Amino acid sequence: MTTDARTARRDHYAGFFGDLPRTDYGVVVGNCQAESVRLVLDSDDLPLLRVPPVYELDAADTARLHEVIAGASALIAQPVKDDYHGLPLGTRQLAASLPSSGRAVTFPIVRFTGLYPFQAALHVPGTEEVPPLVAYHDVRTLTEAAGIPVREHLPVHAVRAEAADSLAELQRRERSLDVSVSDLFAEPRFDLVRTVNHPGNEVILEIGSRVLRALGRPGGATDPGRPLLDAVHAPREPWVIEAWSLDSPPESGWRVNGAVVDPAEIREAHLEWYRQNPGFVRGALERLRPTVERWRR
Repeated sequence: MTTDARTARRDHYAGFFGDLPRTDYGVVVGNCQAESVRLVLDSDDLPLLRVPPVYELDAADTARLHEVIAGASALIAQPVKDDYHGLPLGTRQLAASLPSSGRAVTFPIVRFTGLYPFQAALHVPGTEEVPPLVAYHDVRTLTEAAGIPVREHLPVHAVRAEAADSLAELQRRERSLDVSVSDLFAEPRFDLVRTVNHPGNEVILEIGSRVLRALGRPGGATDPGRPLLDAVHAPREPWVIEAWSLDSPPESGWRVNGAVVDPAEIREAHLEWYRQNPGFVRGALERLRPTVERWRR
């Protein structure tokens, strides 16, 4: 990281790296969804410090995070396993730094594939890069790179089965947490998720309100007046719309930072990236083996 980039990062997270508030404050820890939750909960009653996402934290950042939490009245966190990236970033490890009067509340990482059955957000150990244009993988393109033919679209029962499996996994992960959100996806709509892991404002606001209730604080989350997690919108395929009997019109293109990107352009760019990263393809297909076998043709 260049000196300018480090300075910009410290400025962006000034509340985290600078002098801590003298009044009651809290911390929200997790991935990009955590920052959106922070935005709808930050208030004069409970200022919430902007913290870098956990996957960006190094050893010095982690030490600082424990210092910050030691003075906080609330830790609002998505689940992180102990010793994540070899650092004491696990949710339990962070909560141990709270003062005796502090409260910890956990909420889930939202991931729902019922509206985007072929979409995958994958990390394969040893491959840190992401594909160009959009950081999401289409199982149809991934399998094409490996010479494995799968269906181009799914029948209604398969779409609904994928949603049921996705919902069951979310419910499983919620069991040990203080806040649950799986009930929001009982009737899937595109307003709920822009991609498999970018929930819309409706979901973020409800998470925020449920976090406040779990903390025993009055009031609810505040709409920021703009869309959150809005940089990337996945295509809305007609067979998915039909499966859920939605009124939404189909959208064939991706929307990336406000611009429409042709899926064919993304497909070609990803096929080239897969050719250059065969280790990723092998690892991803191993993880997706049950899905690929179910959808082969």
